[in-house]
Amino acid sequence: MKNAILVLVFAFGALFTAEAQDAMKDKAVKTIALEQTSGEFTQKQITVSEGTYVFDISNNGVGHDVGFVLVKKGLDVSKPENHIQTAYVTQPVKTGASQTSKATKLEKGEYVYFCPLNPTSTDNTLIVK
Repeated sequence: MKNAILVLVFAFGALFTAEAQDAMKDKAVKTIALEQTSGEFTQKQITVSEGTYVFDISNNGVGHDVGFVLVKKGLDVSKPENHIQTAYVTQPVKTGASQTSKATKLEKGEYVYFCPLNPTSTDNTLIVK
């Protein structure tokens, strides 16, 4: 009986510790806000530190839905397998609205971002230091 109680105490302790760590991680998530207008992102280059981010994409008068794609620089942007899929917005962004991505861990390096629905350039750069 004592062994069963001891096992339960350790199990609950591990569960609460894991939940606390997850809560701490959530607080460390930062937001990168990007705005799209017709044919372009208003921010052409962004520099951030390594970490976990969500992308908040705003559609400022484009007139149709927009999206967001992030790719490590040097990879073929036309191949979906090269896209960082957690950075996709959770649904298309309607005119006058914004949507966020899932939390995305960014490591040091350079990335390019663009919209597959709004003919934006793939010259937009995200630098992670």
